Amino acid sequence: MEMRKLGRTDLLTAPIVFGGNVFGWTADEKTSYALLDAFFDAGFNTIDTADVYSRWVPGNKGGDSEEIIGKWLKQGRVARDKAIVITKVGSEMGPDKKGLKANYILQAVEDSLKRLQTDYIDLYLSHWPDPETPHEESLSAYAKLKEQGKIRHLGCSNLNAEQLQASFDAATEAGLPRYDVLQPEYNLYDRASFEGPLADLCVKEDIGVITYFSLAAGFLSGKYRTKADTEGRARENRVAKYLDDKGLKILAALDTIAKDTGAKPAEIALAWLLRKKAVTAPIASATSLSQLDALINSAKLTLSDEAMSLLDKAGE
Repeated sequence: MEMRKLGRTDLLTAPIVFGGNVFGWTADEKTSYALLDAFFDAGFNTIDTADVYSRWVPGNKGGDSEEIIGKWLKQGRVARDKAIVITKVGSEMGPDKKGLKANYILQAVEDSLKRLQTDYIDLYLSHWPDPETPHEESLSAYAKLKEQGKIRHLGCSNLNAEQLQASFDAATEAGLPRYDVLQPEYNLYDRASFEGPLADLCVKEDIGVITYFSLAAGFLSGKYRTKADTEGRARENRVAKYLDDKGLKILAALDTIAKDTGAKPAEIALAWLLRKKAVTAPIASATSLSQLDALINSAKLTLSDEAMSLLDKAGE
């Protein structure tokens, strides 16, 4: 598989990142291990998680996904230096445990390292903008962690173009490392917040882009076509917003291309992202080996210009 550039680093051996938000939620520990084994066996090497995954599930405390990944790594199923682990800081983990203050970052990273059972994190992201904390303060904490060897690279998630540019300016003025990776929400349906100034800035500044909600909470797999399809599902509330005229037009376009190529809708939706100039790799989750096959196959699928145009128009 091709090596894909992640910012100014060459971390990825393949252009799909496994979304670990499902670990400890819709994938139990045993299933998570099987998925990770199969993902790495297929030649992929990158897992995305966050300290807050999956605190929203009743009975979970947060850190559940990191703990599962840590146990998997500890079993030696893959050499640590062959696994790229991405995690994040900033989402609320409890009273006074959120945001991007330097002291909190330095505390939170220790908690993540302990759960992941590792000495370092390959890529550490600011999960959300923190308007109460100057960029310089957060970046200074990351600089310290890089010097200590506890993180290798740093990035951010959910920043708009103005915020990302402000972080670059702050890094330059203070002589601090800058964010080299952005994780935005971006998929066939949700395009407005990334396309335009933000995507242009990422290309201009050579920033790696790993997209989340790449399959629109599973909607772009084609399995949710009516409200009845979502009832009782873990993602019921998240998928509902896509069941409108725009969403149905996108599904129709995916169906057309599926007939022409023999590929599944999920494979096509991910391949669409992979042809976007600003995108390094989409993040996508799977809760079964059959779903994982779609992620793997998408890396081998190249869409024609005609197919790209059809999809672009459907999602306008």
